[in-house]
Amino acid sequence: MEHRGARPDNEADAKKRALTKAELHTFFAHCDDEVARIRAFSRKGWLPAFRDATLFKTAYAFGTRRNETRMLDAADFGRNPHGGEFGEYGRCQVRFGKAKKGSPPKRRGVLTVFDWTPDVLDEWFTEVHPLFGTDNNPAAWPSERGLRIGCQRLNSRFIAYRKALGLDDGLDFHSFRRSYVTHLIEDGWDPRFVQEQVGHEHASTASLYTCVSSDFRTRTLRRRLDSTITAALQTQTGRQA
Repeated sequence: MEHRGARPDNEADAKKRALTKAELHTFFAHCDDEVARIRAFSRKGWLPAFRDATLFKTAYAFGTRRNETRMLDAADFGRNPHGGEFGEYGRCQVRFGKAKKGSPPKRRGVLTVFDWTPDVLDEWFTEVHPLFGTDNNPAAWPSERGLRIGCQRLNSRFIAYRKALGLDDGLDFHSFRRSYVTHLIEDGWDPRFVQEQVGHEHASTASLYTCVSSDFRTRTLRRRLDSTITAALQTQTGRQA
């Protein structure tokens, strides 16, 4: 059973944090640059690099944990009848969510929220995924040697990119999930919707993931102060009238 006082997943380490939007943009740009760099030398390594880049983007796009992401199959993506603009990638079915002790993996459906997500997934599944030569492999992210990519490979790729960009070690794969929660909250999405998307049973759990930026806090404070000043001026004007 989940205890309200506990810090779930990887949140026990106070250094762990979300990526800022600028860091996230830089990280994904580096992923793409690495694919282009490797491909320019006609090396086969560009396929795994492309796979990992798409997997990282998917983890952020749906706020999924590392194992949830790597265990996705191609068939886990589908339409959302209430979000037709996302086409075949309006929904992601997570089948291996974090389970309570003694229980099977939790399942949940995650709705697509970012307009760039379908383009990323469509390019992967229609153009690059078939090049792995895994026609009978249902895995969304096939391994070069097995059914699907392993956790250690994801960790090593993430760390290599993090070091190359000079980012601090408070960032890890789970930071994509923290970033998803943080950025949606910053952008005004309903907290209950965000909680359901990431599969948190309690709102207090989701709140631990929210690492709002100092800029967001400043803007929030400024709006609050401005509204207070405006209300005071309106009251004063009313009295004078």
